[in-house]
Amino acid sequence: MGATGVLLCVVLHFLQMVTQSSEKFTVTGLQRPVLAPLGGNVELSCQLSPPQQAQHMEIRWFRNRYTEPVYLYRNGKDLHGETISKYVERTELLKDDIGKGKVTLRIFKLTADDDGTYHCVFKVGEFYEEHITEVKATATSSDMYILMQPPNIKGVMLECHSGGWFPQPHMEWRDNKGNIIPATSKAHSQDENKLFNMTMTLLIEASSHRSVTCYLQNLLTHQEESISIVLSGELFSWKIVWIMILTTIGFMMIAFCMTYYVQQRLLYGSVSEGKCHWLKSIMVLMFSVIAVTGVMLILHLKQRVPVSDQHFELDTLWLEDISVILCVLIVFIIKLISFIYFRLEGDHQGWNLPPYHSATPTADIFRLAVPE
Repeated sequence: MGATGVLLCVVLHFLQMVTQSSEKFTVTGLQRPVLAPLGGNVELSCQLSPPQQAQHMEIRWFRNRYTEPVYLYRNGKDLHGETISKYVERTELLKDDIGKGKVTLRIFKLTADDDGTYHCVFKVGEFYEEHITEVKATATSSDMYILMQPPNIKGVMLECHSGGWFPQPHMEWRDNKGNIIPATSKAHSQDENKLFNMTMTLLIEASSHRSVTCYLQNLLTHQEESISIVLSGELFSWKIVWIMILTTIGFMMIAFCMTYYVQQRLLYGSVSEGKCHWLKSIMVLMFSVIAVTGVMLILHLKQRVPVSDQHFELDTLWLEDISVILCVLIVFIIKLISFIYFRLEGDHQGWNLPPYHSATPTADIFRLAVPE
């Protein structure tokens, strides 16, 4: 009777094992993505439903390819030789609750390459089920700075730089009231660790914002970093200097015309002739103003390089230098041509005077007093 009872218990236990092994199951786990900081550790859990013994099963964690497991457990053993080499030293399988069908994969020193989906597969014979968990690696950096380019005639160019972000963050300029300012340009790159380095520029004109903030946000963790700068009004004084340069050139042209008019008035003494030369001087002045204005409009209104281009600053500096040089050259050439023209005209009029008539009244009086 005792032997019969023992045999019956063995048969019942065997039938129970067969029933459990052939029983259908599903695999459950986290439904939402797992956020983990770069350089830290992350744990991914999955469990059989209904709970049951899983020590005799094959448990496989893989990413994109079933044949390239991140971790493999079979017949009660961890098979490190069949896993991807870069995960061998950085993973372990926690099996404390394997009797209930629950296991946890722990990944050490998370990198940007570990970002993505992970498949947890429980397999018995030909039957298997899986659960997919998504890992989102994150990194936020407080390494930020604003670089200010030298001011020019178009304003002040600001560059905001920040590195060490993952994934690519949201980046924008804001004024002192929190309103968004459209950026002049945005750019990004990735280093050898796939971390994002962000660059954003903004052209501040004299009549625009004087206080701006560079703002970055990690869209996964909603962590924010910002840096502000306040611009002094003295940075925009170059426009005043530019106006002073053009005003000085204009006064030089007016002074030239006035000087020539006085010279002609003393030379000829005739009001009608003086007016004639005065009108010519006015024409020279107007031609000079039109020439200088035309050159300025052509240079400043025609955009050769867009603001977002990396050579925009160089183009602006070239524009400043060439504008001053051309203005000076135009004034000098016009003065030179005017001087030559009036000089030749004066000599021509002197050649057409009567034999005993001089270009000056004093010489005529001297000839009348001393007869030949």
